[in-house]
Amino acid sequence: MKNVIIYSTPTCTYCNHAKTYMKEKGVAYTEYNVASDTDKRKEMVDKSGQLGVPVLDIDGKIIVGFEESELAEALDIK
Repeated sequence: MKNVIIYSTPTCTYCNHAKTYMKEKGVAYTEYNVASDTDKRKEMVDKSGQLGVPVLDIDGKIIVGFEESELAEALDIK
């Protein structure tokens, strides 16, 4: 299984879509709330170069935003 990290905020609709998608597909992930965790916010910006959420780190592949097809490809979901 791939190592999946999602950087999100509680009010982000696309973050919630990404988390729901991964739950439905049985993908385990670690979530960081970058609205309250400034260290993880900095880590997210260092990885992605921007402040928009969600940012997903899938085994080192950085995905900004929620695009189901891109997420499925990165997770090897058919």
